[in-house]
Amino acid sequence: MTALGILYPGHSAEDDYPRIEQLLGSDVRVDVVHTDIGEDAHRVDALREMGSAERLAAGVEELRLAGPDAVVWACTSGSFVRGWEGAHEQVRSLALAAGMPASSTSFAFVHAVREIGARRVAIGATYPDDVTALFADFLRAGGVEVTGARSSGIITAAEVGTWGEDEVFMLARTADRPDADALLLPDTALHTAAHIPALEKDLGKPVLTANQVTAWEALRLADRRVNAPSLGALFTREPIVQV
Repeated sequence: MTALGILYPGHSAEDDYPRIEQLLGSDVRVDVVHTDIGEDAHRVDALREMGSAERLAAGVEELRLAGPDAVVWACTSGSFVRGWEGAHEQVRSLALAAGMPASSTSFAFVHAVREIGARRVAIGATYPDDVTALFADFLRAGGVEVTGARSSGIITAAEVGTWGEDEVFMLARTADRPDADALLLPDTALHTAAHIPALEKDLGKPVLTANQVTAWEALRLADRRVNAPSLGALFTREPIVQV
């Protein structure tokens, strides 16, 4: 049994994780612990506080009791707003507090883009423009070319969590670019786990979503590879050897 530890901020789309656990198979367990988010706002100061070492450490104490093999901070904006180096420091602190391999959804996106061999990506974000721009900067720092980024201007994760299939598909279609090898939907507050194969069929390319890549990153840290076509191209392709 491989146990994946997920630190999830607040309550928005955490029900993606039981679905992901089911799709991964009976020998993978996904343990979700909720962290206190403070102010629910896609605003840089609030997001930095949301991912503070103190808040994450408090969640880790509960998560450690479940005995996971690795832990991922499941908040894209709560990590990339710190910049490339700041996000690395956040993960180092998390690993030290947890006593196990650790990462965040922001780094999961960079690693997943490399995994599928994509060079250029488009972003479909729920965030305001300034926060979306910081995600694009983070990806570029990780060596990913961003061909376009669309923002939705939503302030709270609670509102994002109310979006259904129609809104997700509209965001994906309007954000996609012909020259992008893959589309990224970066908000863990967005319900996407049920829609990934349909999104990929609709767009004709891989789609990477926040909760999907978070689970994949936890598996990567635990040195597990799982074939799960219902979770999209990321879970079906052989790893790409970068040259």
